[in-house]
Amino acid sequence: MSASAEMPYFIRPSQNLAPEAKTAAYEEAIAAIRANLMGESNALLKMVTINCLLKTYLPYYYWTGFYLVRDGKLSVGPYQGTLGCLHITFNRGVCGKAAREQRTQLVTDTHALSEGSEHITCDPNSCSEIVVPVFDQHQKLIAVYDVDSSEKASFDNIDQHYLEGLLAEHFSTGELDWRLVS
Repeated sequence: MSASAEMPYFIRPSQNLAPEAKTAAYEEAIAAIRANLMGESNALLKMVTINCLLKTYLPYYYWTGFYLVRDGKLSVGPYQGTLGCLHITFNRGVCGKAAREQRTQLVTDTHALSEGSEHITCDPNSCSEIVVPVFDQHQKLIAVYDVDSSEKASFDNIDQHYLEGLLAEHFSTGELDWRLVS
């Protein structure tokens, strides 16, 4: 199945926020995430909750999800949005670069990147992106967190600050339970 440029009926187009509104939205989302995940150790439940609440509070989140490190590549994990790429090697795309370099990637215009090597177009409606590496308590890379927007220049240092802190808080501290259910 190939991606379509027509936006699916169940996905709303992105709406960028001014810096003050973005900060306020993150503060509300993080408070809701903390309230829902208090005492939770199941990694899968953390991922689905983070996806859901960030996509709910931040109107420029078009696609949001985790790519898990499995067998030396990234495999799609919990996400919300249109169909994601199933597997991504560390030498391809923005997600692969974030995993390879183990640092956050901010892309203001995904369509300006070379297709296949610098960017993988899973959905042509994605116009900007942030990808944050996710580490466990031993600082081992376990995933990358990928967020796309249907608007250009949606992501900046505010997103980077909040996402890096949120992911470190929920995945870099304490033991993670990887069973499907607790």
